Amino acid sequence: MLKSVKRFLDVGLEGITALVMGILVIDVVWQVITRFLLKSPSNWTEELATYLMIWVGLLGAAVALRRRAHLGIDYFTQKLDKRKQLFSEVFVLLSVIGFSVSVLLIGGIQLVTLTFQLGQTAPATGISLGYVYLSVPISGFFLTMYGIEFLIDALQKLNTRKSAS
Repeated sequence: MLKSVKRFLDVGLEGITALVMGILVIDVVWQVITRFLLKSPSNWTEELATYLMIWVGLLGAAVALRRRAHLGIDYFTQKLDKRKQLFSEVFVLLSVIGFSVSVLLIGGIQLVTLTFQLGQTAPATGISLGYVYLSVPISGFFLTMYGIEFLIDALQKLNTRKSAS
């Protein structure tokens, strides 16, 4: 049951990220067409592109973590033995989880709540900025979930190496 829920969340995250990226491409193409071909630039496309880019960046970070595709400088960690590499991985994952929970998840929820309470809207599109900022706690949730999943895996590897020694 839990695996099917996680699989649903994984597919949903990637699908939404791809959809938002597709809308971003269409928006930017329309911006270019109105500016250079029609000689009458659209007044909302640049603002929408900015907000879509925020969503793509934050959701894409979660997708990259799930795929373990985040850019990392592993030159020094590759020189360590396997056990120290696992300790390094645990430290990094604890840092990711700590940041994701405190800044993205908790801070993001506070930001979204406050933005909706204040009724802030974007000037050109009229979109409530709460919807734009909603990407922050959503990405925080996914980064936390994947961080915990990988942390459990790393701790299990560390435990099996410890008992094998």
